[in-house]
Amino acid sequence: MAATVFTPPLHLALTPSEVLPEGMNWRLQEGYVRTVSWNAEGETFTLAIWGPGDLVASSTSVLQPFELQCLTTVVVEQHQPSAAEVEQFLRQQIRYLEEIFLINRIRGAQERLLALLAWLGRRFGQVSSRGSRFSLKEMNLTHKALGELCGLSRVTVTKMLNRFKAEGVLQQVSREDYLIPASRLRIHPCPQMA
Repeated sequence: MAATVFTPPLHLALTPSEVLPEGMNWRLQEGYVRTVSWNAEGETFTLAIWGPGDLVASSTSVLQPFELQCLTTVVVEQHQPSAAEVEQFLRQQIRYLEEIFLINRIRGAQERLLALLAWLGRRFGQVSSRGSRFSLKEMNLTHKALGELCGLSRVTVTKMLNRFKAEGVLQQVSREDYLIPASRLRIHPCPQMA
């Protein structure tokens, strides 16, 4: 009887802007990763954002170039997904791509940025009867990164965030957390998927 060698899964800790190794499947234990590509002019675009507990893989994309880029400090474990997990991952990847695409099709810059913030709140924050609470700092989403997500310049994002705060559309509830009040979410609906 031949001895079977057990190889434990690879664990990695990466810092912001580092890229996960290609051709492997990873389970995010801590931190946030974005799937990103760029065009011939070097303009970056984000395809999805992933958080703790999510499965991420570079092997599912046909885009070149394509990276799994760390937004924050990230801890991942190599993971061999089942067929059901692969199917669920692909469905999620399509869903997030469609949601980001729908946000980017909103004509008005203010409405587009507010829809993005509401999406981030639903996806990574806490939704309650008060509204959607989230932390851009926890996800390390700079004004530049927000602009890349929704097709706006960093300067435009900064101006609109300041305007949102002044108008009460975006409330700072702690040093790092923001809240979009439920009343504002009803006035400025964001794309919803079934």
